[in-house]
Amino acid sequence: MLLDPHIRRVTTKELTLFFASPVAYLFLGAFAALTLFIFFWGEAFFSRNIADVRPLFEWMPILLIFLSSALTMRMWSEERRSGTLEHVLTQPIGIWRFVAGKFCACLALLSLALLITLPLPLTVSLLGDLDWGPVFSGYIATFLLGGAYLSAGLFVSARSDNQIVSLISSVALCGLLYLIGSRTITGLFGNQVGEWLRLLGTGSRFDAITRGMIDVRDFYYYLSLIATFLTLNTFSLEQERWAATGDKRYHRAWRMTTMLLIANVLGANLWLGQMNFMRVDTTEGDIYSISDATQGYLAQLQEPLLIRGYFSAKTHPLLAPLVPQMRDLIREYEVAGNGRVRAEFIDPIASPELEEEANQKYGIRPVPFQVSDRYQASLVNSYFDVLVQYGDEFQTLGFQQLIEVKATQETDLDVKLRNPEYDITRAVKKVLQAYQSGGNLFDTVKGELQFTAYVSEQDRLPEALKTFKGILEKTLSDMDKTAKGRLKTRFISPEANGGKVAAQIERDFGFKSMMASLFDTKTFYFYLTLAKEDQVIQVPLGDLSEDGFRRNLEGAVKRFSSGFTKTVGLATPTTDPQMARFGMGGPQFNQLRAALEGELNIQSVDLSTGSVGGEPDLLLLAGMTELDEKSLFAVDQFLMRGGTVMLATSPFQTDMGRNRLSLMQQKSGLEDWLAHHGLAVEEQVVLDPQNAAFPVPVTRQAGGFSFQEIRMIDYPYFPDIRNSGLNQESAITRGLNQVTLAWASPISLDAGKNSARKITELLHSSEKAWLSDALNVMPQIGPGGMSAFTPEGDTGRRLLGVVSEGRFDSYFSGKESPLLKKTEGGEDKTENDKNASSDAIALGSVIEHSPESARIILFSSNAFLEDRVTQLAGAVNGSAALGGIQLAANAVDWALEEQGLLAIRARGHFNRTLPPMPQEMRQIWEAINYSLAIIALSVLAFIQRIRKKRRNRRYLQTLTA
Repeated sequence: MLLDPHIRRVTTKELTLFFASPVAYLFLGAFAALTLFIFFWGEAFFSRNIADVRPLFEWMPILLIFLSSALTMRMWSEERRSGTLEHVLTQPIGIWRFVAGKFCACLALLSLALLITLPLPLTVSLLGDLDWGPVFSGYIATFLLGGAYLSAGLFVSARSDNQIVSLISSVALCGLLYLIGSRTITGLFGNQVGEWLRLLGTGSRFDAITRGMIDVRDFYYYLSLIATFLTLNTFSLEQERWAATGDKRYHRAWRMTTMLLIANVLGANLWLGQMNFMRVDTTEGDIYSISDATQGYLAQLQEPLLIRGYFSAKTHPLLAPLVPQMRDLIREYEVAGNGRVRAEFIDPIASPELEEEANQKYGIRPVPFQVSDRYQASLVNSYFDVLVQYGDEFQTLGFQQLIEVKATQETDLDVKLRNPEYDITRAVKKVLQAYQSGGNLFDTVKGELQFTAYVSEQDRLPEALKTFKGILEKTLSDMDKTAKGRLKTRFISPEANGGKVAAQIERDFGFKSMMASLFDTKTFYFYLTLAKEDQVIQVPLGDLSEDGFRRNLEGAVKRFSSGFTKTVGLATPTTDPQMARFGMGGPQFNQLRAALEGELNIQSVDLSTGSVGGEPDLLLLAGMTELDEKSLFAVDQFLMRGGTVMLATSPFQTDMGRNRLSLMQQKSGLEDWLAHHGLAVEEQVVLDPQNAAFPVPVTRQAGGFSFQEIRMIDYPYFPDIRNSGLNQESAITRGLNQVTLAWASPISLDAGKNSARKITELLHSSEKAWLSDALNVMPQIGPGGMSAFTPEGDTGRRLLGVVSEGRFDSYFSGKESPLLKKTEGGEDKTENDKNASSDAIALGSVIEHSPESARIILFSSNAFLEDRVTQLAGAVNGSAALGGIQLAANAVDWALEEQGLLAIRARGHFNRTLPPMPQEMRQIWEAINYSLAIIALSVLAFIQRIRKKRRNRRYLQTLTA
């Protein structure tokens, strides 16, 4: 457009007039001041604690209404008032060139205003991990929205010679375009009508782009508004050229061309509205696009999958804008399914039959929401649910699972979708697994399985094992029929051929001969394994019953299948249920359970029996203390069978009560076991200047009165681990933004013992962290209510989380099994226990070493997964600090090779947070941004002054010549 010399001349002239008067500086100054004030104060950027620039664009649709109207009110009105419009209309060039020139001048000024705000995203990128995709798309959206408002303002200005009338009319027109899609208007109508109104509103489309989702339909919408108003502007001025006795056919042709052009430009929005694929996700990691992991689950579908959205036409105003987002996402599933996924959307209230089916068959019921306005308050029963059905299996997702609510101020709520792709894909995975598990177990395993029983001859076995061997043979025969040739079985006597097999299995698997009791001199072998290609796992013996063996064998088969829900064995300190109801009685891990139960079976494990059992695929110990020898043996032998042991442990236990906070030294019972495997948790606590805040009540004096308020102060005992402290090469920590590891201790590694294993360091403190062995960890408040902690001793990075993979030697290697115990009289307790069942037998075997698949995942904090600690660490955000919970969930998914859900979870549920900083530093960053805006305006004024001097000098030279 600017290539046209006439348009460029008009643009230059208008810009010169802008800067020759205070108009340009008032516009730029007001724009910069308002955006900075809204960013830092209106939207409380530092209180939000999120590293994004959404506050910059949050109020832009409203702010631009007034600023654009103020900028354009004089463009044509002043021409008309001063009488220069007649000169423009009598020029031999097309009037559209004047319209385009004035429009380009206004856009240039808007571009300058946006350039002045660039220090804001640069500041955020310096403070935290900023995703630049939504920033670029936000600026593009602001430019297009401003262009639409400017074109509307120019059209209004061309209709009046009064600038005030033009200002008011332009504000009214642009305000109408914004309000038509706002919650105030759409809340008065049903879902379908409300969605159409949102498509017509300038603000609702703007929100979609600023999220980072560039939709060609939204771009074209703004371009169509610009084209429409510029066309109307041109037509209205062209009419004034016409003489009353002019060519009527020429006038009709103009009117017809204008109407057709506007109709086609606006009508194309309806045509483009049917195309859902013309979108570009600019966010890092494409968090608003269907992931490859989801597509992988959809590729496993053998029958049609139904995803049905139950959305009421009349719902809460905060939920209404989320309905279109859910519709778009569900349609993406339908597209990605390639005919295997069917998407449906219904309003149950409008269809009584479907509502009855939803209530009775699927358990979907409406939720009462209170809706109020200035005059009345009422309750509305509304649906916001998703059904995922595959065959006879189904899962439902209510609004509690789909959205998250965060209090931004005392009366304001921020309601948004949590991570809908993760929730829906998890439901798809569940119904897929349930459907597969209802059929043949072996159909979900690719290839053949080899079951091997290393069992001694019949005369060497105890009576209980002789009977169990018969049960084993019968059960295997039954399962072989079900497996249809995919389960191969063999029995091998280790003592045969001079004990060569015995030596081999001891070398390969650590299997040593067993004893039935402490004083029994007869030894034997009874080990069961299941293998697929190079992977071998041990099948536990269990309780020597048919049901027990079948259950353990099926659990082993499922470990080779990708279509079954995995089981996590969870061991936590025992608590008094009655005291737990009042938040007492020991640590609680309900949030951890809730996070894992979504896609895993959680089984509480009693380690005191000396065995974990055959069902758990992973063993998780959280905050365990005083483990006895039997419990430690259960952990050790689970690892020796090739399992994964995940530990959250440290030498300190937190004592939290009213007006007290301290640490108590405690023994977990794992110290020697970890040291045997080359890992040690030191008896000190890490303090880090990069930390999460701690809520402390502070008494403030004002006007002779005392006020108590909660102040967030720096608390070095809450290391805030982010950026370089998180291993970006590991799938466990790659998707995390930050983790708060409360009262953590440093981990030390024995290089000699770990030389043959793979060590992955997951978490580190900052380089300025220091250590302390003080047990008093109460927050220290210095002058001005600030934290009074100061570094002591050596500072440096401390290791707080690690993974050790490979072959481990048993801690009990060469020792007697703890399952064989003597009574006080020195007799064998097993044989003298009269209350034991006739089938009970304690096998004195110790697996000497593990296969290469064994893993230890260690986090050096007892408390970071506790409910009270996650709530305490997250008090600054108004919600729980779930970084630690996500860390644990990621580690579990990684260990169980659930990489699909792990990848989806990392795509957007947890926000990018800012690092903690004192109040003085926040004020400095604010001052820097205000100063940069003032400097930018000063530079523009200086440049304009120089240009004015040059013009005057050229003018004087012309006169003297």
